[in-house]
Amino acid sequence: MGGLETERTIKGWAARDSSGILSPYTYTLRNTGPEDVYLKVTFCGVCHTDLHQAKNDLGMSHYPMVPGHEVVGEVVEVGSEVTKFKAGDTVGVGCTVGCCRNCHPCKTDNEQYCSKKIWSYNDVYTDGKPTQGGFAEAMVVHQKFVVKISDGLVPEQAAPLLCAGVTVYSPLTHFGLKQSGLKGAILGLGGVGHMGVLIAKAMGHHVTVISSSEKKKVEALEHLGADDYLVSSDTTRMQQAADSFDYVIDTVPVFHPLEPYLSLLKLDGKLILMGVINTPLQFVSPMVMLGRRMITGSFVGSMKEQEEMLEFCREKNVTSMIETIKMDYINEAFERLEKNDVRYRFVVDVAGSNL
Repeated sequence: MGGLETERTIKGWAARDSSGILSPYTYTLRNTGPEDVYLKVTFCGVCHTDLHQAKNDLGMSHYPMVPGHEVVGEVVEVGSEVTKFKAGDTVGVGCTVGCCRNCHPCKTDNEQYCSKKIWSYNDVYTDGKPTQGGFAEAMVVHQKFVVKISDGLVPEQAAPLLCAGVTVYSPLTHFGLKQSGLKGAILGLGGVGHMGVLIAKAMGHHVTVISSSEKKKVEALEHLGADDYLVSSDTTRMQQAADSFDYVIDTVPVFHPLEPYLSLLKLDGKLILMGVINTPLQFVSPMVMLGRRMITGSFVGSMKEQEEMLEFCREKNVTSMIETIKMDYINEAFERLEKNDVRYRFVVDVAGSNL
């Protein structure tokens, strides 16, 4: 892949330890190989997972770590065998940048479930070097893990689609929940939850937001266009809603009981887990058995689904609701994200930041 003299030195912001505090960091990128795309990062969304990883909440963090996996950028250079992209294209990169290509998930367009997948950051690439994410000037990514952002999408609003958007789109598609007229509930109204409302509404569903307080009611109904709003502690209204939903998308990233939400599902309804929680969840088995209900999970989406989802959002004019920040605000943004104080996704204007 060439000598060290041609490796690019770039600047990013990295966490150095489990305090999760990010600060400027300089490192080298690998050379652009035959199937690689070298892109200048313009925008990068801030996901709850970035916070988990920076603080070593999952016990698997390696430092220094440059987070960021909702990356939008401009192609600067492509390798000799790259066919899908050219210099000047606006492109996106999500959670993964590699897979084995040989296992069953890889061969069935489900590479996000490959046991040897390579994460965009906090992982080791095939060259033995650590992967670093989108809180940086540039990235080099294999063309398989790059998607085109079409002209009909605003780049900074497209960033959260690459994780939060596809995370909701994938299970709705996979479990046959795309057709219009379904009744769905979105539990938790953060970054993934707000995309859940927007995408489910665009599919023609009746959408209820379930939250722990009345705090987000006006936003859910008036800003995001949800049809109804349930407070999970309001037992009367929760009982009235029993057996009425085709699915509940559970985006809550902290421990919570599942029974209240299982009881909302109609026959063959699905509770789809989306929140990353490192403590065991609980339910009593009759809650599942007596309605032939399903508890399942889903993880982001395949590259094929990312492309489909971006086209769907362009056609239906679905855009994320974001707060754009500069890189030097990232630590405050992490603090606010921890308190759920963002409507609904921070996006870092990387190109406009002084790294």
